[in-house]
Amino acid sequence: MRRQFTGWPPQAMDVLWQLQGEPTKETRERYRADRERLVRRPMIALLNDIADTDPRYEDFSVWHFRTGSWWWQHQSAVIRLGRKVEIGLRLSLDGLRIQGAWWYPDPGQVDMFRSAAASENSGRELSAIVNDVRHKGYDISGDMMKRPPRGYPAHHPRADLLRHRSLIAARHLGCEEWLHTPEAAERVLSAAADLDALLMWLARHVGRTATTPADGPVN
Repeated sequence: MRRQFTGWPPQAMDVLWQLQGEPTKETRERYRADRERLVRRPMIALLNDIADTDPRYEDFSVWHFRTGSWWWQHQSAVIRLGRKVEIGLRLSLDGLRIQGAWWYPDPGQVDMFRSAAASENSGRELSAIVNDVRHKGYDISGDMMKRPPRGYPAHHPRADLLRHRSLIAARHLGCEEWLHTPEAAERVLSAAADLDALLMWLARHVGRTATTPADGPVN
């Protein structure tokens, strides 16, 4: 199979550099075509190649520039694995960043997460997965309460997980020469493998409709 992605051209970073700060409308328009060609289009090619490796990665979006300066300075994309369960990619002058996230939860999802995290089997599994991902160099974050939610004891063995109203594992992949080569796709796939157990746990326990059995198909 012929791959589409060959890396981001070095000139892509030159374009992002020109868009730093608060670029004027004239500056944005001057670099719009170059940004599309050198920054956004390679991200689309990367996500197409990633999707070819696994059908779970086929539902993706690569964002346009929007109006705020941040969106011109950062090229973002998501791969949807379940309801509000995603792999996120972001290219900027800092290089390439990846995250696995369950966030912006729909009604009922936080309760589903808490129930699964509190349960002995699924909760112990999640705790082990989060520890493994952290040991691989990922920062664990999310929207968190200051204390465990009402109805759960403060001394619960997974009290820290129960405080989460979203859960994100993220790390920077870097900004070395490989970013300008097809190797960048392999780096993304390797990171996706690091995150796979966490994202599949979330898709199984949170990324489904409230009426779908926990062991049923993922949406």
